[in-house]
Amino acid sequence: MKIASFNINGIKARVNALADWLDEAQPDVAVLQEIKSVDDAFPREMFEERGYNLETHGQKSFNGVAILSKLPLEDVRRGLPGDDSDEQARWIEATVVGKQAIRICGLYLPNGNPVELEEDGTPVAGGKYAYKLAWMERLKARAEELMAEEMPALMAGDYNIIPQAEDAKRPEAWQEDALHRPESRAAFQRIVNLGFTEAFRARTRGPGHYTFWDYQAGAWNRDDGIRIDHFLLTPQAADLLKDCQIDKDIRGREKPSDHVPIWVELDI
Repeated sequence: MKIASFNINGIKARVNALADWLDEAQPDVAVLQEIKSVDDAFPREMFEERGYNLETHGQKSFNGVAILSKLPLEDVRRGLPGDDSDEQARWIEATVVGKQAIRICGLYLPNGNPVELEEDGTPVAGGKYAYKLAWMERLKARAEELMAEEMPALMAGDYNIIPQAEDAKRPEAWQEDALHRPESRAAFQRIVNLGFTEAFRARTRGPGHYTFWDYQAGAWNRDDGIRIDHFLLTPQAADLLKDCQIDKDIRGREKPSDHVPIWVELDI
């Protein structure tokens, strides 16, 4: 089973590019982020014609996540548990059954900028950085539940986290950014430390591997990228891991997203 994650940065702007990539890459499942569309406005027919079942958790103009699957999607849930007042569409999960069942969670983790801190260094309550860190605590709680269920499961998407310095072309430029601040990286590591496998680093080591290049300042042409799209696998899913790769060349196409797809292949 090939499972991909792709922050498409707006389904309306990227619908044809997304369809072309699906035709080429042929993932069995694709989790999407930043669809920037309400559910009713998502162009379902284009993807259903390609054999995909589709579930969305949309929001007008912002955020929004979706799962496309050539296999049926069962027990679909929308919204990250832990805060009933959170109206941002950033989480969707469902079970897909191949040779065996796997729980697939798609996420779009908050960016967190601008970083607003009190004099003692704690995030300002109500600020975007405080929201990011609180969301990550809720993510950790859901991750603990997935581990306890002891079935193959993964959490995939745009984490807006640069885990290590080698995951940025110019790490010094990101030191005070919400994507790479110590609090952000520590929150990510606490989730990994529950027993998850970071799929890409399980297969590929070293610098120079990125999933995002800003539209500004010629970042793509200079390969000035960062790696912020990740797959975290439970031990039961990690045992099935065959490969994990980044489709870097997609970024050089016409009207691209600022992200590129990343995918895993599992023996399932």
